[in-house]
Amino acid sequence: MSQPGYQRVQIDFHGRPLTVETGRMAKQAGGAALVQLGESVVLVTATALTTAREGIDFFPLTCDYQEKTFAAGKIPGGFFKREGRPAEKEILTSRLIDRPLRPLFPKGFNCETQVIATVLSHDKENDPDVLSLLGASTALVLSDIPWNGPIAAVRIGRLDGRFVINPTTSQLATSDMNVIVAGSRDAIVMVEGGARMVPEALLLEALFAAHEALQPLIALQESLQRLVGKPKRSVTAPAVDPALERQVREAALPSLRAALAKPGKQERYDALDQARDQVVARLGEGTPERLKQVAAFFDHLKKDVVREAIVQQKRRLDGRGLADVRPITCEVEVLPRTHGSALFTRGETQALVVATLGTSSDEQKIDALIGETYKKFMLHYNFPPFSTGEVKFLRSPGRREIGHGALAERALAPILPSEEEFPYTIRIVSEILESNGSSSMATVCGGSLALMDGGVPIKAPVAGVAMGLIREGDEVRVLSDILGDEDHLGDMDFKVAGTETGITAVQMDIKIAGVTRAIMLQALEDARRARLHILGVMNQTLARPRGELSMHAPRIVTIHIKPDRIRDLIGPGGKVIRGITEETGVKIDVEDDGTVLVASSDGAALQKALEKIRGVTAEAEVGKIYRGTVRKIVDFGAFVEIFPGTDGLVHISQLADERVRKVSDVLKEGDVISVKVLEVDKSGKIRLSRKEALKEAEQQEAQR
Repeated sequence: MSQPGYQRVQIDFHGRPLTVETGRMAKQAGGAALVQLGESVVLVTATALTTAREGIDFFPLTCDYQEKTFAAGKIPGGFFKREGRPAEKEILTSRLIDRPLRPLFPKGFNCETQVIATVLSHDKENDPDVLSLLGASTALVLSDIPWNGPIAAVRIGRLDGRFVINPTTSQLATSDMNVIVAGSRDAIVMVEGGARMVPEALLLEALFAAHEALQPLIALQESLQRLVGKPKRSVTAPAVDPALERQVREAALPSLRAALAKPGKQERYDALDQARDQVVARLGEGTPERLKQVAAFFDHLKKDVVREAIVQQKRRLDGRGLADVRPITCEVEVLPRTHGSALFTRGETQALVVATLGTSSDEQKIDALIGETYKKFMLHYNFPPFSTGEVKFLRSPGRREIGHGALAERALAPILPSEEEFPYTIRIVSEILESNGSSSMATVCGGSLALMDGGVPIKAPVAGVAMGLIREGDEVRVLSDILGDEDHLGDMDFKVAGTETGITAVQMDIKIAGVTRAIMLQALEDARRARLHILGVMNQTLARPRGELSMHAPRIVTIHIKPDRIRDLIGPGGKVIRGITEETGVKIDVEDDGTVLVASSDGAALQKALEKIRGVTAEAEVGKIYRGTVRKIVDFGAFVEIFPGTDGLVHISQLADERVRKVSDVLKEGDVISVKVLEVDKSGKIRLSRKEALKEAEQQEAQR
């Protein structure tokens, strides 16, 4: 390429070529990067307005990840043949990009900023999510947008005891961990992933192996920036009036400390609001800008007071010690008609979690770039406004709900039984009724209890806890089971879920640099102790799955028929299977390999349906005796139905030892007789014998 500004860099990245180029596509964006690994290609752009957005107290960043179906050679399904609302994978990846980028924008930069990652090609083996994060960082680094990057991300798995960087989709199927690690030159900044009950020490080793592995990607971006990076815009930090700040401190400190001493969240918030209003009324007169500054100084002072108490006095907002877990209560069998339910309360966080069991027809069909798949386990998380005492419109689940639900789902998935052991589709719904810190981890605990209450034979109970960090100079404090304010005002949010033996899910966001291996080791160890404490409380309520399913849950029985008998079970136009379901009320799912799943909460109806299915699909065995019904008499014999819809012929010579002149002398239609199968010919015709069945009966009687 001879275009100005075009650059293309390729490196060998753990045995595969990884390419980053810029200057060929999307040249009017603030910055653009085309990233390729294998045959997966992602275009990522970063653009910011030139004027600041006024009157906001947050940084207006939007990160969007979108998958184009043409990337996998597909046309969208459904009536509208174009991409529609984002799928769950797209929402989760958008969050994945946003979380490590956001803390690195400088204070004072309030221009509307947008990062868009578009999947242009997908080889179904190399996931575009980590490539998108690399592309987002590269696009920002090359743009004029002020940003304290670069960062990069890799996925780490483990196969046969060996770490694998950016494992393929097929490799992940047998990996015992799947963790995404994002980092800068000096520190890990984000972790997201799951594992199959791996110990803490192994996870820690994986995180730092991943951080080391992503260093070449940092170097690649730095080299591109030197070649074609744009000069960064200047950012003016917000002006600070030291005299006003001092006045706010003197006026607010007594009432602020008194408010923060109140242990209850709502009581504390009411006192804080009152203290802020008093200070603003006293010092905020004049311009709107001064009023805004007074409120900002108050909030900053609140942060300082909370952090100072934790670091210097080791005293938290609710009076707990640093490693203490809030009081926990657990209830099960909360709802009478559900299949499994639990109410998990930890401090001022409460989750009502319900498990529902269904059949294979309840599986979620996912039409993704990697192909069509079916999902047998779903966890849906809902966060209504009343859980925090707020009033808002109820809307469809947002990125927060999708993300928290995915984390809890990932934590519980490794302990579920296999499909062969438990052929049910499982849906868990978590309704957050109160929230003050780590409602996603409360969902994990409540979900584990709800599964056991529903009789799902899980491998082990799971609990989760959120850890926090406060760092002031050389002083570091790790906090267990953090409150919402400790999350907002702290330097790290580290969620860890697992069983007694190991970790099943982890999510970490770090707002500062310099979180050392020793600090992370302490956080993981404190999280393990907290998790074991929570599991101990949960076990006092329900330590293992119930021996039976709820009386309201469907019972599923699996039987196998020959694939060539499926057509007999279905019948012409579905007549046979529809007749069985209408008569018995059961649910029947038939798979291509001949597996038949029959589900019903009525035991008698279930057995009746099984008998009918076996009758329709049964095959006569040579030498076996059956009880059958005479359906038709002809001159040369009688047709006897040995299974529903399956007849065989008893020739007149096989009716009895003595000579029979007329069939009607021995049998009449409707008689139930014993017959022995003599032969099943190639066309499926069955030869039966009444006299051979009678002989065997006589011999058995004589032996008695």
